[in-house]
Amino acid sequence: MTGAYIPHVWSFSLFADHDIRDFQNGTHCRLYEKFGNHAVEIDNTQGIYFSVWAPHATVVSVIGNFNHWDASKHTLYPRWDKSGIWEGFIPYLSIGEVYKYHIVGYKETVHIKGDPFANFWEKRPHTASITWQLAYDWGDQKWMRQRKKKNSLEAPWSIYEMHLGSWQRPDAMDQERFNSYEVIASQLVPYLLEMGFTHVEFMPVMEFPYDGSWGYQCTGYYAPTSRFGQPQGLMYLIDQLHQANIGVILDWVPSHFPHDAHGLHLFDGAHTYEYADMRKGFHPDWNSYIFNYGRGEVRSFLISNAHFWLNYFHADGIRVDAVSSMLKLNYSRKEGQWEPNQFGGDGNLEAISFLKLLNETIYRDFPAVQTIAEEATDWPGISWPTNQNGIGFGMKWMMGWMHDTLSYYKADPLYRKHLQDKFSFSMMYFYDENFMLPLSHDEVVHGKSPLLYKMPGDEWQKFANLRLLYTYMWTHPGAKLLFMGGEFGQTAEWDFRTELQWSLLQFPIHAGLRACLAALNHLLKTTPALYEQQFSPAGFRWLDLSHREESVVAYQRIDKKGKSVIVVLNMTPVARSNWSVNLQGKLKWRVLFNSDQTAWGGSGFMPQQEVLSKWIDRKQKQVSIQVDLPPLAGLVLA
Repeated sequence: MTGAYIPHVWSFSLFADHDIRDFQNGTHCRLYEKFGNHAVEIDNTQGIYFSVWAPHATVVSVIGNFNHWDASKHTLYPRWDKSGIWEGFIPYLSIGEVYKYHIVGYKETVHIKGDPFANFWEKRPHTASITWQLAYDWGDQKWMRQRKKKNSLEAPWSIYEMHLGSWQRPDAMDQERFNSYEVIASQLVPYLLEMGFTHVEFMPVMEFPYDGSWGYQCTGYYAPTSRFGQPQGLMYLIDQLHQANIGVILDWVPSHFPHDAHGLHLFDGAHTYEYADMRKGFHPDWNSYIFNYGRGEVRSFLISNAHFWLNYFHADGIRVDAVSSMLKLNYSRKEGQWEPNQFGGDGNLEAISFLKLLNETIYRDFPAVQTIAEEATDWPGISWPTNQNGIGFGMKWMMGWMHDTLSYYKADPLYRKHLQDKFSFSMMYFYDENFMLPLSHDEVVHGKSPLLYKMPGDEWQKFANLRLLYTYMWTHPGAKLLFMGGEFGQTAEWDFRTELQWSLLQFPIHAGLRACLAALNHLLKTTPALYEQQFSPAGFRWLDLSHREESVVAYQRIDKKGKSVIVVLNMTPVARSNWSVNLQGKLKWRVLFNSDQTAWGGSGFMPQQEVLSKWIDRKQKQVSIQVDLPPLAGLVLA
């Protein structure tokens, strides 16, 4: 329509009185059906309806190529109810037009803003919104019918965390070229099927201006990033994953937003979306701004946003970033830089209330999904129901397990005997929450080194230690998450500007590590003892923690029917023959999994398949088994 005559704005509204009430009360969860741009027909005339919240504005106009960016041409109407909403219908305007809002705001300041509810934006460095519709013909009906079981806390969870821009690229050296959503689907779906992951987690796909933020500094909360194509491309990618029986988790960032001029900051010249008091409203760590969780309209914006991704994009869950920073008023702040709440504590009562309402709303409307908190403090009840005084998440990242585990495995095996308490400590508090075990992107950047190079010893020992760590992780209670590249032993830190080191797979030791990880995924999915009671004390039992000197530990995982598997971990490079483990159970056992297989780069010290065993007390079903332990290896017995 560029250059064509576009009539002035017609008065029109999609809002009912109850929409305004719920919006202001902070309980509206479908604002995406009202705000933004919508193709509608009025009096047999096609066009686009626009609406935006700018409560401090005196004039709001829609500008774009269609009116030569002239703010005098298409001025929106303020609602009579003083809700701060500006709206109107522009006849004959079509899908695919770039536009922004020209806002004369607080103290007559002028702001040129993108649409907070736009579903499509220009590719960076351009910053305009684009009129769009999200029609898509989904083919994942089977997945949607059965996903309540697939996403249950009693289902296996093995998550592949990935950054869409740097998993694979059409040219590894060209930072400006990306694979499309459709190409990613053609490469990712068969890879995840081969590897056996149950879910994939995408680092933020919401539109963001700066590649180096990895998506965690978002400006377009309702739009998939245009780096990889149109919004329907992301729908296609998720659809293909679902048809392959793979769930999709989306990273979501309701904790802060950047100060880019076209974004939410000072949207109409005042602190509209963020707290006005910078003791609460500014993040010193990230140089960004904190949502005002006490403002009803902001709460509705965020709750509707989570609802939007679950509804329109069929996401199976959201992983909520930086929950600790939301809960704590003193997060990364020194004394004097924060103000206690009304009870004298350090909790942000408004954020706590918001998170509870968020989780209640999601589980009410999408009972087959999960919400997952990245929360690193000892705040109680993160994954407890809100009616039990919890925050209401389905799961929480187990950051303590990650730190303790990496600290243990980094140690020279000769010194692990002194660190066994650190290794076993996770089970002392595991049942406080529904925990997910994360080895995420944060552990392989900023000088922390890739997982492989965290391991001690020569090359063989590094790979053996990593296979051993994965065996421990995959047989430990809880959901699992591994960042891309960890599955084959990436030797460089993750770099968002290029792709993973896929060429390493030409080397048998790297290919072997990947095959081992795929076998662990298969083991997890086919062994109910490893997942059915993963959040229940009935699903885990220590068998041997008394051999510190040898650094050998053993534990049992148990399913709902009482069937179990035994896990024995040899944490040193010393092979041990006829190692005894006593337990209560059956007499006959066999090796189900051995991380030291030669095909995976193992030592070749192969234990017998049928494990020797004898009764200690037949009446009490007490058994002693003897098994050969390869060096730096984990065995699973069934």
